[in-house]
Amino acid sequence: MTSTALLDSVESHTRLAGHNRVAMLLFRLGDRQLFGINVFKVREVLRKPQMEKLPGMHAWLAGSFDYRGKTIPVIDLAAAMGYPPLAGVDATHVIVTEFSRSMQGFLVSDFQRIVHCTGESLEAPAVTLGFGSRVNAVSRIDGQLMAVVDVEHVLASIEEVATELSPHIQQQAEQRPLARRRIMVVDDSTVARQRLVSLFKRMNVECIIAQDGREALEQLTNMMEGGDEGVALVISDIEMPRLDGYALTRAIRDTPALRQLKVVLHSSLSGVFNEALVREVGADRFIAKFQPDLLAKTVLDLMELSTN
Repeated sequence: MTSTALLDSVESHTRLAGHNRVAMLLFRLGDRQLFGINVFKVREVLRKPQMEKLPGMHAWLAGSFDYRGKTIPVIDLAAAMGYPPLAGVDATHVIVTEFSRSMQGFLVSDFQRIVHCTGESLEAPAVTLGFGSRVNAVSRIDGQLMAVVDVEHVLASIEEVATELSPHIQQQAEQRPLARRRIMVVDDSTVARQRLVSLFKRMNVECIIAQDGREALEQLTNMMEGGDEGVALVISDIEMPRLDGYALTRAIRDTPALRQLKVVLHSSLSGVFNEALVREVGADRFIAKFQPDLLAKTVLDLMELSTN
């Protein structure tokens, strides 16, 4: 498949979103191991362009190049995943992606094709596979293991993201009685969960953790059946194995005892199409990762509404 044909097909593949299905762009990093990235995050696939690398760049950065009038960094994904670097290899490709309101490229040895995966076919990787926190889901494609790269982990290793609250928002949190309210944080990325728990700890809010939508729904159902007051608000990622954030939100809205829960979808996915799906499944808000003040203000407002 050429890069042009690939991009022509992205729109049709993104229509799978919202039905606990995802289209994955498959690629390799120098050996036979297959890796995947959500097509919804891909802008374009290019042959390796001429790049500039300045002294002092992170070791994982292969350089930068001009992409449609904007200078974007290119991350040597092979180096980030523990493989021999690809920066000096000519016959490679750059996958241009958009994450959390930023654009970057990922250098890969070659891209393969697009495949469709159900949420149920994606599962958390076993520790014994050796991927560590660099991979947040695995599946089988034609009998071969496919590993989904935890891009948030890779990006966080290169550039620190601001996680502090502004004094104004911190003061608002301290003035509101949130100590007895609980938030459920649903995210398959270790980095994302750590950021959110740290943020809500500063707001004096207790967190309950779930690593995917199915685990979250099971916990919510068990709390409901056990007479537990449960949680006031669910903050969920969208792209997760087993049950994604869209499907989780739909399940919450379809369950009478959970229907009144406030739900915020918090994701590195972006775009008009995604925002339309957020409205369709009945989420209260969508916030692109990671904007501490906006997220904290949204939580304060929605938790206050949930008490009225």
